[in-house]
Amino acid sequence: MYTHRALSKVDLTDICGFPQTQQELLFVGPSFIFPLTPEQILHSLMNRFEPTVVIEEESGQIAAYANLYNNNGHTCWLGNVIVSPNHRGRGAGEFLLHAMMDKAKENYGVRELFLSCQHANSRGLAFYHKHSFRPFDLKISKLDDGRKIITVQMKINLQ
Repeated sequence: MYTHRALSKVDLTDICGFPQTQQELLFVGPSFIFPLTPEQILHSLMNRFEPTVVIEEESGQIAAYANLYNNNGHTCWLGNVIVSPNHRGRGAGEFLLHAMMDKAKENYGVRELFLSCQHANSRGLAFYHKHSFRPFDLKISKLDDGRKIITVQMKINLQ
């Protein structure tokens, strides 16, 4: 069973251990540099809100993390979604997704929640599709090292 709460500074070290590879961290956020550090997370929060952690009630372990950004009235974006390797496939991601959807709708009046999922993240694309997110666009971005990445822009109606 899981619960959620606001991010605390003491959570940062645990979250930094979630991404196991450079590619996995790229899925979390293209501006992050592997290995993830607490300073990178804090810097990313300068333009984000509702940083949220999911906690496994039995062990007290942090199981997942995400935040929201770009609130434009009735829309906003879900970002930096990451689940602890120990909790993948155990419901933590689903719990986090529903918690973030509820926060967006109830706290900010969001009617449509958007997210970006990289084309190479087939597990993420399948997960979001399973939870009724639908693609609406593709975005091609250039990374600092010159590589290009394609992200699938997805959305869900929260009404």
